Amino acid sequence: MVRARPTRKDAAPLSSGFVFGRAIGPGWLFPRSGIHHLWIVLPGLDILLRRRSPADGGHACSDLSDCCRRIHRSTCAFVSQHGDRFRVRVVALVLSLGECDVDRRHCQTRAGRSRRDAPIDGHIDSLQRVLVMGEDLGKRWDVGHVDIPRLRAGGVRAPFFALWTPVYFEGAEAVRRTLDLRDAMQWLLEEHRDQIELATTAADIKRIAKANKIAAFLTVEGGHTIADDLRVLRMYYQLGIRSMTLTHSKNNNWADSATDTPVHNGLTDFGREVVREMNRLGMLVDLSHVSDKTFYDAIEVTSKPVIISHSSMRALSNVPRNVTDEMLWTLAKNGGVIGINFGEGFVNPNDVEALNADIKRETDATSLTGRALDDHAAEDVRKLFGTRAKVAATIEDVADHIDHAVRIAGIDHVGIGSDFDGVSGPPIGLEDISKMPALVDSLLKRGYGKRDLKKILGDNFLRVIREVVGK
Repeated sequence: MVRARPTRKDAAPLSSGFVFGRAIGPGWLFPRSGIHHLWIVLPGLDILLRRRSPADGGHACSDLSDCCRRIHRSTCAFVSQHGDRFRVRVVALVLSLGECDVDRRHCQTRAGRSRRDAPIDGHIDSLQRVLVMGEDLGKRWDVGHVDIPRLRAGGVRAPFFALWTPVYFEGAEAVRRTLDLRDAMQWLLEEHRDQIELATTAADIKRIAKANKIAAFLTVEGGHTIADDLRVLRMYYQLGIRSMTLTHSKNNNWADSATDTPVHNGLTDFGREVVREMNRLGMLVDLSHVSDKTFYDAIEVTSKPVIISHSSMRALSNVPRNVTDEMLWTLAKNGGVIGINFGEGFVNPNDVEALNADIKRETDATSLTGRALDDHAAEDVRKLFGTRAKVAATIEDVADHIDHAVRIAGIDHVGIGSDFDGVSGPPIGLEDISKMPALVDSLLKRGYGKRDLKKILGDNFLRVIREVVGK
């Protein structure tokens, strides 16, 4: 690779509200006639920034991570601050030579406007906080794991927002709860239309990410939410929902769950109809939390790739919600993708007790309905977010599961499905979604290259969305 020749080492002003002091590592910044070029040769580049003073002119950024995005068209991780000087690390592996127009704050590559990557998290449960706790995810919070500022800080452009309805909501109550969650999502979309937008196709995800917004991809968690009615499933599709897990913590009337005593021996005839209808509509069949037999039945029926949005490796943590190596081989043959789950018990067997407690809380039966049922569910959500469980799991455990999945299924079939805001104890080093660059660092140290990381961080999920949705 030919390196650009640096023309000087002194600070060059940028429209971002910061100016470069110097670059540390294999990269240079140099100005030419009001256009500023940045060549990044290797990942892990550290750059020193100084906050622009009013005398410097130009526009100010809303925060440091916003400046990184505008300057680099990539993701930066905050390292340290000394007075008005900041040190950041370029994490994304997407840059070559770019041009930034200072006056218009418009970045282009030589071939035209650069394409933004669209890192994907295949499962977050953050809508519970909007519906139950009334939190505005447009603001940064000290509680929970995800909000728009932390999505930006973590470089995640396209999260799968789960409409999770606990299994003690049954029949019409389950449909009502799912619609309440969809309404909470709509509020978020309308309240922050300049920052987040509904995505229903792979093309939407790319377009929205390119516009520097969050692409919200919607999924229903738990097939009990269709109340055994394909017409409800079709209405969910009309509401922009493009994925559904077949079961959650308990069996439903047509599929067995991983954490319940089997009663159907996998999928019933109606369960097979559900899979075929999802194929026809263009909805992702999500096999997280299903029993092993349900998994194989769904693979037999489906005509399109499936996903396992948020599960990990049973070989490393032997819990029924994780998958076996044989299931991984079958998934790869199908062309599907697994999103590695960060939750307690999923990645470290020493945390299984905390996972079992979470499952028990959801599966405890209740005969409540209406407002009383909503209040019961709200209490459960508050318990989940009240205190973070102490865990043994670390970021390296997550990387171990990614390694194992890649080794068994292949690099084309592995992604991320954190389960943030659906777990009470994320791993040490991955406490919330803003910490995602640390996972990228860990994978870099393990020898993953640019193309491999792009697949794990989003391209594999994008491929399946494209194949299933058809656009």
